[in-house]
Amino acid sequence: MRFDNSTIRRQDRTLEQERAFEILREGEYGVLSMRSEDGNGAYGIPLSYVWDRGNSIYIHCAPTGHKLLCIDACPQVSFCVIGRTQVKPAQFTTAYESVIVQCTAHRSLHEAERMSALSLLLSKYCPDNKMQGIEYAQKSFHRTEIIRLDIELVSAKSKQAFV
Repeated sequence: MRFDNSTIRRQDRTLEQERAFEILREGEYGVLSMRSEDGNGAYGIPLSYVWDRGNSIYIHCAPTGHKLLCIDACPQVSFCVIGRTQVKPAQFTTAYESVIVQCTAHRSLHEAERMSALSLLLSKYCPDNKMQGIEYAQKSFHRTEIIRLDIELVSAKSKQAFV
C-alpha cells in the first residue's frame, strides 16, 4: 500500500496521511466504484466496510448481484470514504475531507478469512452486540459473500473551513 497525493491537482488541499487513515478507520460507509460488467459504463454503490488497518478493506454482500458481476469482469476498483463535510452557503463552498483508495477486489475467499472479516465488521458496527452478531453471522454464512479490497494506492484531499 502506498500513500501518494502527488496527482492531486490542488496541492494546497492535500490531506496528511495520519488524518487520511483516521477517516479510513472511522468512516461510516464508502462508495465502491467499478466498471460495468459489459465495459460500457460505470457502477458505484455505497457500502459499509471495515479496514483491517493493514492493506485490506472488507465489504459484505449477497453471493450474487451486479457488483459481483462487475468485479468478476474487472477487479480494479476505487473506494471513496468521506470524512467531515460542512456546506458553507454564505461562501458558496463546502468544507470536506475525502480519501480515495485504488484497489484490486478479490472474492471467493477462504472460510476463515470470511468469518474474520465478519468479526471485524461486527467489532466496528456492533461492538456491544458482537456475540449475538457472531451467532447471526454463522447462521447467515452460506448466504454472505465477503469481498477483500487489496489497497494499492491511497490519496486524500480536504478543504478545511470547519467551524
